[in-house]
Amino acid sequence: MIDETEFTPEEIEAARVLFARPATFIMGAAKIEQLPEPNLPEIAFAGRSNVGKSSLINGLVGMHKLARASNEPGRTREVNFFDLDGRMRLVDLPGYGWAKASKTTVRKFQDLGRDYLRGRVTLKRVYLLIDSRHGLKSVDKEALDALDLAAVSYQIVLTKADKLKKGEGEVVQDATLKAISKRPAAFPVVLLTSSEKGLGLPELRAEIMRTTGATTD
Repeated sequence: MIDETEFTPEEIEAARVLFARPATFIMGAAKIEQLPEPNLPEIAFAGRSNVGKSSLINGLVGMHKLARASNEPGRTREVNFFDLDGRMRLVDLPGYGWAKASKTTVRKFQDLGRDYLRGRVTLKRVYLLIDSRHGLKSVDKEALDALDLAAVSYQIVLTKADKLKKGEGEVVQDATLKAISKRPAAFPVVLLTSSEKGLGLPELRAEIMRTTGATTD
């Protein structure tokens, strides 16, 4: 049985090679009808609009501008698809929790995200990003409820760990794991990452490779 919390050096290296392959932006979908054909395994990234999704995606593939970060939180209101060398797709879901958009606009893009989660047969896992400095907030718990309802496997990824003092990362990891322990669709491992310093990215790449079954062959 594979230990779900450990990766061999070989797995880490294979994942590094996989994510060093060409990554390209395919499209942004504003309507469910615009989604590309479900012919590759997909993993999706979700989180509050200022949690660092673009930085994490860029860090995973080693590119600075693949996913575009915006200075205006919540500006990314489409489901954005990135192709990793024809082996898998990375999917950036619309950020949630922004204050400047109207309720109608918020509902529209939340519904788009939910439709994608419910109907995407090739979706292997959602990585829900949480700012490690703040931990789970009430708006994040709404996202957890939606993921549980959609019965989609999801895993918590704590971001911006370089902003924490020594020892704080392990504390927030333990607290987050305890908070999701009874949630039916939550994967029972919480990853601590920093896109700025590269912390946790080798393990996240290996996790994604294991989850999708993608190979470097």
